Amino acid sequence: MIFLLLGLAGSAICIAGFYFGQKITFAQQWPLFEALRNTAAIIFAVVGAWLAIIYPERLKISFGRSSSVGGSGNDNVGLLLTPAVHSTIILVCLLMIGILAPLLKQIPGVLEHVEKLRGVSFFILALLTQWQVAIVVVTIIPADLIKSNFDREQSQQDMIAAQNSLVQRAPGDG
Repeated sequence: MIFLLLGLAGSAICIAGFYFGQKITFAQQWPLFEALRNTAAIIFAVVGAWLAIIYPERLKISFGRSSSVGGSGNDNVGLLLTPAVHSTIILVCLLMIGILAPLLKQIPGVLEHVEKLRGVSFFILALLTQWQVAIVVVTIIPADLIKSNFDREQSQQDMIAAQNSLVQRAPGDG
């Protein structure tokens, strides 16, 4: 149900973006595209850093270097890679918009439809922004998994330490 509501809200934002975006010049839209590009680049960089820090052995295997780690394991690399892949797609779209927008202005007859093109541009901006917001939210999932695993390992270590403490104080030792 929540996904249906989010989908409807997202669609409404895109439609409103097309309708009201027709009055917003591309020069006014461009800083929003740049902010989105920066956000996508930051997510890409953060996820890349997480991969390098958390899964260095997996990266060695991926790039053909041998590693002492056996098997593939269930290490959730896919959860970490998904935001990076999606942010890369968004970056490619934004870079292409940066090239295509000035070129379109040079095509005869395009300026006759400038308002509709502004609407299309803002529609794309709304769509990509919502996609990036979803990616930012999804990026939290691997961080939560890492924290949960850390907490579980810490709890296990605490239990082992407590057991060792009890064994050392066993009756007859004192």
